[in-house]
Amino acid sequence: MGDQILAQYSRRMRFRKILDKVLPLILSVAVFIAVATVFSVLFTTIMTGWHRLSLNLILNYPSANPNEAGMRSAILGSIYTVGLSALICIPLSIATAIYLVEYSRGGRLASILSYNISNLAGVPSVIFGVVGLGFLAYWLGMGRTIITGAFTLAILILPLVTVTCVEALKTIPDDLRLGAYALGATTFQVVRRVVLPRALPMMLTGGILGISRALGEAAPILIVSGLLFIRDDPTSLFSRFTVIPLQLFNWVSRPQPAFIELSSAGIIVLLIILFALNGLTIALRQVLARRAEWA
Repeated sequence: MGDQILAQYSRRMRFRKILDKVLPLILSVAVFIAVATVFSVLFTTIMTGWHRLSLNLILNYPSANPNEAGMRSAILGSIYTVGLSALICIPLSIATAIYLVEYSRGGRLASILSYNISNLAGVPSVIFGVVGLGFLAYWLGMGRTIITGAFTLAILILPLVTVTCVEALKTIPDDLRLGAYALGATTFQVVRRVVLPRALPMMLTGGILGISRALGEAAPILIVSGLLFIRDDPTSLFSRFTVIPLQLFNWVSRPQPAFIELSSAGIIVLLIILFALNGLTIALRQVLARRAEWA
């Protein structure tokens, strides 16, 4: 009996040793495949559309002629819509996170909010578009306008940004809070002077992640706006609009190879915007981190 147990133990140990040697190789191959896939897609996109990059692509309006077509109205629509959604979402997410972490103290309302926020993060984006169209556009009478699209995107990215803000607040050591309370500070003063300055860099990262997702969303805006071809600049919050993903979808759906090249060039423009936002985030995060260290 003892020999059988010893033999089973020996086999398990050999299996574990083999697994320890093979598993890093499997993980390395998986990472290589993922990175190679991403780089191959980027390389194909850049090689297809780089020669279409020009000021005309940014300054011209959409056209049936691929040599004159641009994405000016889509770029302006994205700036208006995503910018307004960020102004709505980020302050609300920070306020929600502060309440959940600093004020609720694990109450029932906090549990309900946390549960619903987690569920909203898994809802398909097209559902937000349907809700935005039915509730904001029709029931509230906002119409298929920029403000409707902005509120729809704000609701879409709200769970992601809120969860990031909550995690940012939880990373602040409790010793700092307790030290401030010991000196007689109120909860508002602790949040304002101690917690928020140190959590803002990570919160900013979450906000940029949300904005990046909003820039690339097509399904909810397709339902809310319904416009793939528009030659007008948005002039107010109640203007008709389109966005960059919808313009790219319009070009990709055309059979001419020139429009496929234009869509690749538009993807490059969108990636440049995203990289610029990420670079700005890194710079602001470093500035805020230095200020938090000096505080």
